[in-house]
Amino acid sequence: MSSSMLVLVAGAAACLAWWVSLYSLLCHTNGFRSYEWNCRLVTLVHGIMAVGITAYIGYVDGPWPFTYPGTKNTPLQVSAMVLSLGYFIFDMGWCVYFQTEGLVMLAHHTMSILGILLTLWLGESGIESCAVIFGSEITNPLLQTRWFLKRSGHYHTFLGDLVDLLFVLLFVFMRVFVGGAMLYCELISPRPKFVIKCGGVAMYVLSWVFVVDIARFACRKSSVRYRYWRHRTLPANANGPDDKAE
Repeated sequence: MSSSMLVLVAGAAACLAWWVSLYSLLCHTNGFRSYEWNCRLVTLVHGIMAVGITAYIGYVDGPWPFTYPGTKNTPLQVSAMVLSLGYFIFDMGWCVYFQTEGLVMLAHHTMSILGILLTLWLGESGIESCAVIFGSEITNPLLQTRWFLKRSGHYHTFLGDLVDLLFVLLFVFMRVFVGGAMLYCELISPRPKFVIKCGGVAMYVLSWVFVVDIARFACRKSSVRYRYWRHRTLPANANGPDDKAE
């Protein structure tokens, strides 16, 4: 194994240790909360850090992922991928141990881990991986906020509705439209390797699985809200002009 690969392995192990340590610290200092509550705090921290770093990479440090896919990894891209790799390994192990997630989420974590490992091993296409991390994690704070609102009894409020609406709109926009544009640029470019393109297609298909689930949720919630609105307005209509005329 080359010295550069040893450094990457050591970095991934250090990041994994960091996420495990953060989770352990939260469980110790926040012991009155559940294990899942503390794990989701870790997830929220990772989401904020990952979005911040990858946004800087894409918009400031470069290169622009839609124009230059398949380019060599930069040190900052490698750092961002190693940080997320450690988190995904931690969260994958947590989900398997506590059996909290279904096959779709486990498939997402597995593909994320394999995709980052492949990109690090090839030494290229880091900008695409960082773009995927950005697109995947940008909705994470909203998702975790939604869960915390549910557990604290504040979900069925205007704030809960607002978080749901923003989450659905942002998720569909990033995964379907921005993700679709990114995949198109990846496929037509001659630089990225074929296996990277296959990984991009797989991630986009998985995004559509999530979108279908979210669309079902949005339809159910809209139906519930409509029935609630009808329930509130019907009594007012029943005591309307006809009753007053009597």
